[in-house]
Amino acid sequence: MQDPNEDTEWNDILRDFGILPPKEEVKDEVEEMVLRLQKEAEVKPYEKMNLKQLKEAEDEFDEEDRKAVEMYRKRRLEELQKGQRFGELREISGEQYVKEVTNAQKGVCVVIHLYRSSIPLCVLINQHLSLLATKFPETKFVKAIANSCIENYHDSCLPTLFVYENGEIKGKFIGIRECGGTNLTVEELEWKLAERAAAAGLEGASRSPAGEWAEY
Repeated sequence: MQDPNEDTEWNDILRDFGILPPKEEVKDEVEEMVLRLQKEAEVKPYEKMNLKQLKEAEDEFDEEDRKAVEMYRKRRLEELQKGQRFGELREISGEQYVKEVTNAQKGVCVVIHLYRSSIPLCVLINQHLSLLATKFPETKFVKAIANSCIENYHDSCLPTLFVYENGEIKGKFIGIRECGGTNLTVEELEWKLAERAAAAGLEGASRSPAGEWAEY
């Protein structure tokens, strides 16, 4: 018996008279591949959501999507945690200076504050830097007691701020006058740092007309 699905002239005649059902068309492999890739490329709604939105909308997803959402949430958390590489003002010693500052990872902007706790403006700047470290986790903020880094460093040079990138000093800010005085605000300090940070993590910082970085 002849195969009704066989591609023959006789079968075509039988189909024309309705004796055989229309032949089922086989999709082109390329077409199938394109359709599959298009489907895979479709952006799920949850991929446009932040973590809070995912939590609020999780009841709207089916079981399959819930599993995908959970995996996506974990991935987003990992990305956020990875992005927050620093996020705090850290104390270092003079012995750590080269490793933590001069030889810091390539492309990382480092702000170091040489201070003495008996100087009020040093205390204020440390408070401001703690806030900025949280705001700009991609920038490395460290502080060190001045004499642990530079022996017999004179108090008249304190506070001292250096901005490093790729082992080079991009800016320096030495003494009370250059720091903006005892009434320095965190916004003014943010602006001063941003001016010399070479767009290495402090982009979008507040802008203020106060002060300029000293040229190196």
